[in-house]
Formats: sequence, structure tokens, C-alpha cells
Amino acid sequence: MVATISQTEAIPATYPSSPSGLSAAAAALSAPMLWQRVEAYGAHRWTSRAIVWVAEGPGDWQPPLKPATISTVERWTGEAWEVTTDLLPSALGGYQLPGCGPYRFSGTVGSGTPPAAVLEAFRRLAEYMAQEPGEAGARSFSEAVPDVASTTIERSAAWMAQALQNSGAADLLRTYRRA
Repeated sequence: MVATISQTEAIPATYPSSPSGLSAAAAALSAPMLWQRVEAYGAHRWTSRAIVWVAEGPGDWQPPLKPATISTVERWTGEAWEVTTDLLPSALGGYQLPGCGPYRFSGTVGSGTPPAAVLEAFRRLAEYMAQEPGEAGARSFSEAVPDVASTTIERSAAWMAQALQNSGAADLLRTYRRA
């Protein structure tokens, strides 16, 4: 059974443009930070960047991120990495690894235009993260007007960690989820 034991993904030079229609507060957030969160949740990349995987074990191996272009395959000889060109393609779009390896796959991952569902997920995440303190992820709120009224809002400690789920962005990204 083949196992991917290492994945080294470069940071892309650019990310896709932010979708239109964001509020001023959401548009002021760092677009690369938002794209990194969206892409980390899934197995698809929309801008090209370098990638290196190391896999070992005999069997079929396919890149865990899409779309991937493999430019070099190397096998560890016990002393150094040696380029190999004798791997057969697998039925699933990867490679058949004949021995235990390990094998190193170098290339690029990412291309294309984000579909409407991904742009909407970006928008939902940005709007959620741009909400005023006390609104997003609130459990309770506290505000007092002397002798009139008081209110309390307490934010969950995990509100930002759960932003993809709480904003509804994660539901839109299911199709692109890691298997």
C-alpha cells in the first residue's frame, strides 16, 4: 500500500482575485490569508505553485492535490535521489510504484478559475471574519446603561478557528474536500 509521507507546497506568487460584492470591512482583510484558509480546507488549488511529494510502498499513487503536473520522479537508492522514468501510469491518474521506494515527485499544482461556489465560500468567510467583535461566534454580550439596562456578549474562544464552518463556507467547499 502506498503512503504519501511528505508534502512540501510552495506559497504561490499570487492568489485569485477576491470576488466582487464584499463589504468594506471584508474587502480590507488580507485576500491571501483568506485564500490560504479556503485552499487548506480542500484538495484543489487555483494558482500555480511548486510541489514535492515523497511516497513509499508498492501500489498505485496519485497526487493528493489537484490539478497536478509531475515533472520529475526520483527514487531513493539508499545514498541519493535518482531520476526514474520506468513508472507506469495507474488507472486512477497517478503512477504504479513497483517497489517500496521511497519516490519523490516534483512538479506544480494549481490552475484555473475558482468556480462560483468557491468564490461564494471566500465571500462568506471574509464577511464572517470582518464582523465586529461580539457578533461573530458570540455566546453572550455585555453592555450597560446605568440605571436603564445591561447586556452581555461573550465570544467563544474558538470562533475564529471555526470560521469556515460557522460562516457556511465549508458546506460550499465539500466538493473540493480532501479524500
